[in-house]
Amino acid sequence: MKTVIPSEITSVQLQTIMQTAVSPRPIALASTVDKDGNHNLSPFSFFNMFSTVPPILIFSPSRRVRDNTTKHTLENVIEVPEVVIGTVNFPIVQQISLASTEYGTGVNEFIKSGLTMKEADLVKPKLIEECPVNFECKVLEVKSLGNQGGAGNLVICEVQKIHIREEYLNDAGNLDQQKLDMVARLGSNWYSRSNENSLFEVPKPLVTKGIGFDLLPDEIKYSKVFTGNDLGMLANIEVLPLGIYSSEENTHLNAQQLLLESKIEEAWKILVK
Repeated sequence: MKTVIPSEITSVQLQTIMQTAVSPRPIALASTVDKDGNHNLSPFSFFNMFSTVPPILIFSPSRRVRDNTTKHTLENVIEVPEVVIGTVNFPIVQQISLASTEYGTGVNEFIKSGLTMKEADLVKPKLIEECPVNFECKVLEVKSLGNQGGAGNLVICEVQKIHIREEYLNDAGNLDQQKLDMVARLGSNWYSRSNENSLFEVPKPLVTKGIGFDLLPDEIKYSKVFTGNDLGMLANIEVLPLGIYSSEENTHLNAQQLLLESKIEEAWKILVK
C-alpha cells in the first residue's frame, strides 16, 4: 500500500486525497442570514446526520485552504444561530454548484442561482423551495477544529421543522428513494447520482445473525468465482443448508447470477446437492 503522512504533504494534496477517498458525501445547501438581514446560500459536502432523538445535523464550512479565510455561512451562523438546510438532488445540482460561487458580501446567492426563497415558519433564514427536503434548524454550537487553512468548523444544528415536497413521496406518504434522485459529492469536480439505475438493496443482519465467512464450506469459501460481496451474501444466512457442496465452476457462476439479483436462498439451493 502507498502510505501518506498528512504533515508531510501540502494542504491541497491532503484535501484531494481525503475528498476523493471519503465519498460519496451528501450535500447540505445551507441558507443563512447575517445580523443585517442579508441572505446567503451555499452548499457543503462536509455534512451528515448524527442523531435522531434529538434530530441533529452537522455541516462544516471549512476555512479556505488557499488563503485561510472564512466563509459567509460560518460568519452568519455565529451572528444569527439559525440555518435552513436543504437536500440536493439531480434536478437542481447545476444551480447548487452555481450557488457555491464566492460572491462578495451582501450578494444573494438565491438570485444568482435562480433558486426560490420561501418564508420559514420558525427561523429567519429562507427555505429553498426547489429542494426535496428543507430542515429548519437552530444552531446549538459552532466548534472550531483549528485556525489553519482547511480547518473545519462544525455547525451543530437541531432540527425544528421539516418540509418535504410531495412529489417525492410514495403512496404510503414516505420519502421515495428512487423518486428523490439524490446527488453526492466526490473528489475534484466529480459527483454521483442515486437513481433507479444505481440503487441497490443490501439485506441488513439486524434481527437475524448471519453464520459469517468462517462457517462457509471450503468449497464455497475458496471458490475461484465468488467475490467478497458474493461470499458476504452467502454468509448472511442463519443456518447453513445441509448436503454436499458443489465446487463446480459452472454451478458457482449460476449461483453468482442469482446473487446479483439478491436471490440468496435460490443460490444456496443450486450449491447444495
